[in-house]
Amino acid sequence: MPTYRYRCEKCGETFEHVEHLAEHETAHPQCPKCGSKQVHHIPTPFVAKTSRKS
Repeated sequence: MPTYRYRCEKCGETFEHVEHLAEHETAHPQCPKCGSKQVHHIPTPFVAKTSRKS
C-alpha cells in the first residue's frame, strides 16, 4: 500500500497516511496534531532505483 503525504491547512502539520490506491480519491484523513479535516495531499517526488549503472 502506498503512503501519501498530507499537510493540515489549520495548523501546518505535515503527516503521512497509508491507503489503498482505490481509496485515495475518497480518503479524507484528519490531522493527527489538531484533528482538523482540512488537509491537502502533497505530491511526493518519485525516484526509480535500478541495479544497473548508466
